[in-house]
Amino acid sequence: MSNVLRSRVTLLLVVAMFFTSFGIALFLIFSGWTPTATRNAGELLDEPIELGVLGLRHADGREYPEWQPRERLWRVVVMPPVDCGQPCLKLSDDLYRVWIAEGRRADRVQILWFGEVPEHAPDFRAFLPMIPSPALRAKLPASHVEGSLAVHVIDPNGFLVMRYEPGFDPSGLRRDLARLLRVTE
Repeated sequence: MSNVLRSRVTLLLVVAMFFTSFGIALFLIFSGWTPTATRNAGELLDEPIELGVLGLRHADGREYPEWQPRERLWRVVVMPPVDCGQPCLKLSDDLYRVWIAEGRRADRVQILWFGEVPEHAPDFRAFLPMIPSPALRAKLPASHVEGSLAVHVIDPNGFLVMRYEPGFDPSGLRRDLARLLRVTE
C-alpha cells in the first residue's frame, strides 16, 4: 500500500468515526432519550423561568437592584412559611455553611430570605432579609409555593434555573453552586 493510499484510508477512517458518533448523538437526541441520572443535586428546570422586573425590596424597605448580569451574582431564594421556627433556623444555618464553603467565590452568592428571619439565625453579609414578594411567588413552580422550605436558584440574568425539594442535602446545593460559580467566572 502506497503512502498516499494509506493517508487517504486514515483520513476516511477519522471522518467515518466523527460522523458515526455525530449520527449516534443525533439519533439519541431526536429519539427523546435522556440520561437516567444527572450530576446536579437540585432539579434543573426544563424551561428556565424568566423573572423579569419584580420590584423586590429589602426588609428595611430599600429597593433591591434588579438582575445585573455583569456582576455574575447567583441568588438562592427561600420563601419560608409563617412561624417556621426550628426548620427555618436549621435551613438558615445550612445556607450559611454553604456560603462559607464557597470560599473566594462566596461574594458572588446572595441568599434572599423572603419572610421572617428566625431568631438566632446566622448573620452574614450575603444573607439578605427581603419583604415577601407576591410577584416572585407567582412565578415559582406551583408545587413550591405555599408552606414549604423549598430553595430556588436564580442565575445572574434573572432566570429561575434550579429548585431543591424541602429537606434537601445542603452539600448538594454547595456542589451545584460551586460548579455554577466556576463556569461563570
